Amino acid sequence: MTLAEKAYDALRHDIIRGALAPGRPLRLADLSERYGMGFSPLREALNRLQAERLVTAESLRGFRVAPLSMEELHDAVSLRILIETKALRAAIAQGDDAWAAGIVSALYALKLQAGRTGPDADIWALEARHHAFHRALLVACNSPWTLEFVERLYAATERYRIPVLLETGMPAGRDLLAEHSALADATLERDADKAAALLEAHYLHTVEALTKAIRLEDMKTAPARAAK
Repeated sequence: MTLAEKAYDALRHDIIRGALAPGRPLRLADLSERYGMGFSPLREALNRLQAERLVTAESLRGFRVAPLSMEELHDAVSLRILIETKALRAAIAQGDDAWAAGIVSALYALKLQAGRTGPDADIWALEARHHAFHRALLVACNSPWTLEFVERLYAATERYRIPVLLETGMPAGRDLLAEHSALADATLERDADKAAALLEAHYLHTVEALTKAIRLEDMKTAPARAAK
């Protein structure tokens, strides 16, 4: 892995988990001190993140972490549904036994990690397995461009989901493992209509929960902001 790739991974991770807050200036000197890297790989990473809409660039003012908005969240989720349901249908039509086995394996790994508690309840391990499961569903669509856009949209929506998950934990009133299991079952049964409907419902439930959580947090912080 090159230094630029290491810089990209580190910056991307910190932006998605909220360690680098939306709107925060990304000065090269500060980033160099934070990550122990030179300006060149950091600048290359920032340009790459700008192309992914995780970073913005302003003339004469440098880079900033891209802002968040409910409009962006709903837009990104709508596009995820459009692209991923089509990709899922293609994967169901073209997927072979190895693809099916990959879904079974990814679901098992997700369940295993989700069941861990205490010191073993690693949210980042859980998130990695969650990501792997959703990718396993689509990988047989045989469209590298589609999968690249899926990754970009995944990152765009995780900027909202991960900080909420870190703050509040698993959402109440939802059995996420049951949702994933039902989605896997429909996919493995090659029921494209059912699988696509379940995937859409899964994402809509998530964006609804995130919207409620973000609005609640805004309500909590509003009095403190007004008092300043």
